[in-house]
Amino acid sequence: MLAFINLISTWAIPVILAFIPLYAYTRKVPVYESFVEGAKDGFSTAVGIIPPLVGMMVAISIFRASGALDFILGWIAPLFRLWDIPPEVLPLGLLRPLTGSGSLAYTTDLIRTYGPDSMIGRMASTIQGSTDTTLYVIAVYFGAVGIRNGRYALKVGLFSDFVGFAAAIAVCLLVF
Repeated sequence: MLAFINLISTWAIPVILAFIPLYAYTRKVPVYESFVEGAKDGFSTAVGIIPPLVGMMVAISIFRASGALDFILGWIAPLFRLWDIPPEVLPLGLLRPLTGSGSLAYTTDLIRTYGPDSMIGRMASTIQGSTDTTLYVIAVYFGAVGIRNGRYALKVGLFSDFVGFAAAIAVCLLVF
């Protein structure tokens, strides 16, 4: 069974990449012209999302440089210790909705420091997979399609990040 799954994972993307243009060609779709038109649209979308992306990056930089992250961590860390949760994973819960690369760098640092099989390494990995970069998603995707009022999406996204963070910790404490 494992050999079959490895075979599928090896050939899935090449087969899909070959199938789509061949299928389009058999349906008399001008494949190259459609690709060029889509690339043109993609370029204008990329240019359109630059301002919200820059704004989000500036806001994250201000949040971290102002010391607000450290201030929040100082208040919440004693509660984590009270519940036998390593406070080292708390910054990951705060960084993950803000920045994917920053949270990945922090996760990498935790795993390098404590090891992948430590409770902190397992929690960090589980948190990384259970949450999303909510502010990035809202800035980029909402900016791309021109949505101006994303307050409900922000609330739901941050709530789901909180639930994912809490569930990741709970599962790790129960399983490991």
